[in-house]
Amino acid sequence: MKFNIYLKALLLGFTIIFIASCDKDYNEIGADVIGDNDNHYGFDVDSTKTVKAYNLAIGPVQTNNLPINALGSYNHPKFGRTTANFVTQLELVAADPKFYSPTIDSVYLYVPYFSELTETDSETGDRTFELDSVYGGTAKFRLSVYESGYFLRDYDPADGFQEAQKYYSNQNAIFDANKIGTPLNNDVLSVSQNEEFYFKTNEYKIKYQKDGEEVIKERKAPGIWLDLDEDFFAQKIFNAPSGKLINNNVFKDYFRGLYFKAEELPSSPIGAMAMLNFKQGKIVIEYEDETSSTDDTRKKKSMSINLGGNSVNLFENAESPEFSAALATANPSIGDEKLYLKGQQGSIAVIDLFGSEDLKGVDPNTGLLNNTPNGISDEIDEMKVNNWLINEANLTFTIDNTSMASSEEPYRIYLYDLNNRRPIYDYYTDFSTRANTKFNKVVHGGIIDTQKIVGGRGIRYKIRLTNHVRNLIKNDSTNVRLGLAITESISTVSNVKLKTPITSGSSSIDRIPTAAVMNPLGTILYGNRSSVPEGKKLKLKIYYTKPD
Repeated sequence: MKFNIYLKALLLGFTIIFIASCDKDYNEIGADVIGDNDNHYGFDVDSTKTVKAYNLAIGPVQTNNLPINALGSYNHPKFGRTTANFVTQLELVAADPKFYSPTIDSVYLYVPYFSELTETDSETGDRTFELDSVYGGTAKFRLSVYESGYFLRDYDPADGFQEAQKYYSNQNAIFDANKIGTPLNNDVLSVSQNEEFYFKTNEYKIKYQKDGEEVIKERKAPGIWLDLDEDFFAQKIFNAPSGKLINNNVFKDYFRGLYFKAEELPSSPIGAMAMLNFKQGKIVIEYEDETSSTDDTRKKKSMSINLGGNSVNLFENAESPEFSAALATANPSIGDEKLYLKGQQGSIAVIDLFGSEDLKGVDPNTGLLNNTPNGISDEIDEMKVNNWLINEANLTFTIDNTSMASSEEPYRIYLYDLNNRRPIYDYYTDFSTRANTKFNKVVHGGIIDTQKIVGGRGIRYKIRLTNHVRNLIKNDSTNVRLGLAITESISTVSNVKLKTPITSGSSSIDRIPTAAVMNPLGTILYGNRSSVPEGKKLKLKIYYTKPD
């Protein structure tokens, strides 16, 4: 009987713990409440601590060998137009191919989009997809693909070939000046592949004739599909000088790559842009050739060339007057009324917490405040001497949804240690995962909170920095400046270099998060200037427990 009572109590305890741990708000209030029966604890929330945030334009940024690249010409309603071009080396799938008497049937280039299969017709097998990371829908722009005459080096000769070569977002003029000949995607019967290109949602079917009937050989998910100039590839590949296809090192110098050039169409002023993994792309040459040097029987053959090796994303920006003015008038001293976060060659926000006033210190003998500065913010010192136990701390950024009403919104923002170019501690202690990895680390947050209606607009972003604040109080961690940026992938925490380092305060900023460069979108958030309505101000909220 006693065992049953004990078992029920144990199960009840586990149930309570499970429910608390699965709280949809991931509320940490109540954590770190430590004491004995003689102490009485009061729970409170503080939102009076100093927060200063201001805009920072980043200028040209390193864009070679990004995991994800942009292509297109897109006019964001609030931030202006960005045209994204792309250049890549090529790699033979099979080096030193043998040709005898080849004749080309077709040449095509295919790069898949990010997409999700939504439906399959049970009778025809036809599939329906929904595209992801495509902005502007089916709006059009001009797309031209050229042979590139510029060699993308692995190492930088200026550093004695000791450092990897860096290429930057504002170097489009170099590659444009070194394009060779006329566009290779020159099919005059299909202007949707060149003069009026758009991101199609349909799947592609590769077909052949068998016994007078059309047979589907292969189905491909939606992607860039371009029929390329057959005469060019016959000359470049089949008639290549001896030894030029022997390995990829030689081949990359012989055929230096492709340059994808996007241009705005006056008839489509908004335009469109997609994020792509070009490493999944390839050129396929379908041809007929003799079986071997001793067998002249002709057979259908296929040769593939990957879009591999070095690559560079190139941006041409025409900023809106509003965005340019916001960056030009950024105020590091008192912060900005609105924070303009823009991916690619855009902008970030710099955030300082707890102010710089240092008139007091903590007496090591009494644990009380004295009048001796100690290099630590007085706001942090006060929390220390009052023995605050931090249950939760968060920054809530309210979206200016009036300004963003007609704009695509980024799904996530990223808070990081700007001084040391790494995530804050809360990032490392959050192991939550989701099926869609873009939403991993959901407890740490930064994910857009939208209106609870179909197609609801963004309301706010909330980021938890509980452990970051705890470390400032308990472990005397340095109160570093924080950076806030758009992110394409919360899993990507590497950094890329700025072409020109920025002096901000007493230090220099020379890198930004790679994932910020991989996202073309932007958002406008309220800062904490006195002109911002109280309910919309950026605030640091600290939920704490303090002994009575």
